[in-house]
Amino acid sequence: MKLMIVTDAWSPQVNGVVFTLGQTCRELIRMGHQVEVIQPGRFRSIPCPSYPEIRLSLATPGHLRRLIGQYDPDAVHIATEGPLGLVARYSLHRAGRRFTTAYHTRFPEYVQARTRLPVALTYRWLRRFHGAAVRTMVPTAGIREDLIGQGFDPSKVVVWPRGVDLDLFRPGPSPDEPRPPRRDGPVFLYAGRVAVEKNLDAFLGLDLPGEKWVAGGGPTLEAMKARYPKVRFFGPQPHDRLAHYYRMADVFVFPSLTDTFGLVLLEAMACGCPVAALPARSTRDVLGASGAGIAEADLRQACLKALAIPREVAVAHARTFSWTAATQTFLNHLQPFRPEGPPLS
Repeated sequence: MKLMIVTDAWSPQVNGVVFTLGQTCRELIRMGHQVEVIQPGRFRSIPCPSYPEIRLSLATPGHLRRLIGQYDPDAVHIATEGPLGLVARYSLHRAGRRFTTAYHTRFPEYVQARTRLPVALTYRWLRRFHGAAVRTMVPTAGIREDLIGQGFDPSKVVVWPRGVDLDLFRPGPSPDEPRPPRRDGPVFLYAGRVAVEKNLDAFLGLDLPGEKWVAGGGPTLEAMKARYPKVRFFGPQPHDRLAHYYRMADVFVFPSLTDTFGLVLLEAMACGCPVAALPARSTRDVLGASGAGIAEADLRQACLKALAIPREVAVAHARTFSWTAATQTFLNHLQPFRPEGPPLS
């Protein structure tokens, strides 16, 4: 199959969407498929006003029509709702072509956290964006229910799960792993983007024994360092380096209420680190009834209870997630172009 993926999120950005798409592309190629990625680096772009490391593409419908026509894909998947996604949706919908979309990010909640724009307005726009697709893929059954509750067509919203790299994220330590820093009591770790929508104050403000660690960068990193001088901030880390921190930590703390999945949950558990989290829908979906983590409204109690979870329980649950199986589900959800309709070039 010749597949085209259109995405506003791509390297050098560091986030769950980029990682998911990268892993999926690698699996697709391994399975023998051809993949063409249309991403901001192929066009003139400008920095996002509130997030300069994210580039906003200035591609036009003409650009997209030419690229799609030249590649002549069997299927097109629009992964994001940004400028590139909008242009691709417009071009394909106008030409009467079939395509799929994905809902990777709780965009309305992210926007509200940054601008106070009511979520109802953003969901109305998202319904229109995704309504033109044959199918919209979401990471969990809970997120599917949430979108249906917001007026999305139940017949179009399907689950595309995620996986974890068990070769990289595994109990350790590795032979070449550096010695861990000195620690005073248990270590409670957060790894990921340091941004307002991650709700880090709910974790860093807790009275917990031992130490709090943060591995990751983002727009609020310096402000967080100033606000919490006793927290150990390790800054941005290469993805393969995160396994080192997961293995050293006693509990992985996930205070986010806006993530649609949380790949870091799987990575931490695969390294043997139990999870403490707030009871967001997506987090409950990932943990299920595994006993590998605690998700409750009192995050401090969740952290303390998670200390008692055997590390092998976390590892066993993470091993039930596979990128190969997730990618096969993605393939099953794709829809081919209709042969009728005007040419794209």
